[in-house]
Amino acid sequence: MSMGMDISIVDLMNIELFAERVVKLSEYRKKLSTYLHNKMNLVAPNLQSLIGDQVGARLISHAGSLTNLAKYPASTVQILGAEKALFRALKTRSNTPKYGLIYHSSFIGRAGLKNKGRISRFLANKCSIASRIDCFLEQPTSVFGETLKQQVEDRLKFYESGDVPRKNIEVMKEAIEAAGQEAAITVQSEKKKKKKKRAAEDDGETNGASNGNGAAAEAENGNGNDDGEPKKKKKKKNKNKEAVEA
Repeated sequence: MSMGMDISIVDLMNIELFAERVVKLSEYRKKLSTYLHNKMNLVAPNLQSLIGDQVGARLISHAGSLTNLAKYPASTVQILGAEKALFRALKTRSNTPKYGLIYHSSFIGRAGLKNKGRISRFLANKCSIASRIDCFLEQPTSVFGETLKQQVEDRLKFYESGDVPRKNIEVMKEAIEAAGQEAAITVQSEKKKKKKKRAAEDDGETNGASNGNGAAAEAENGNGNDDGEPKKKKKKKNKNKEAVEA
């Protein structure tokens, strides 16, 4: 720290090096965050939209794979990452932990002290559903994740103000219909792309055939004289006339 004196050259060099390193680390963190966001969007879009990139990636990493996470029940997902505390509680016969890695979610931070355990149980249930959808759905979509996130928001409001949330059956029916419409739109767009690709390939083949015909015509024209005139066909002599004249 400066005590009212001029900074020496060595201190100034160290400060510049430290500032450059901080800038590089921040850029590297941004690259990692964008990579994680893109990867989660491909692997588990519903889990990403429900609980976020970092928490979803931690859950998948701790479980070993998305398939293993989909096989876990909601009670295991709730305490995933707090195994040591769980076995310690079982040994000492004390209270078991209420949450593991999902504690880093914003939903549990927003909930009150009395409702943290309840919202963590509800969130773990929705996370298990989202992971199963991501694992076994053929065409990836984030419609179900957004719907599950809205359900968690409604449950938080219910704990705070007492507003009754909608039933799960109605919400999931709407989500299935929205996912079906989105799938139909994507199928139509893929068909249009395939048609355009086929049309482009057909145009290329026709152009190639026309160029080949043109080259053949030029080759036939080149068989003529050097002056550009075609060669005259030789007339066949009549053998009978030659015999009469003789």
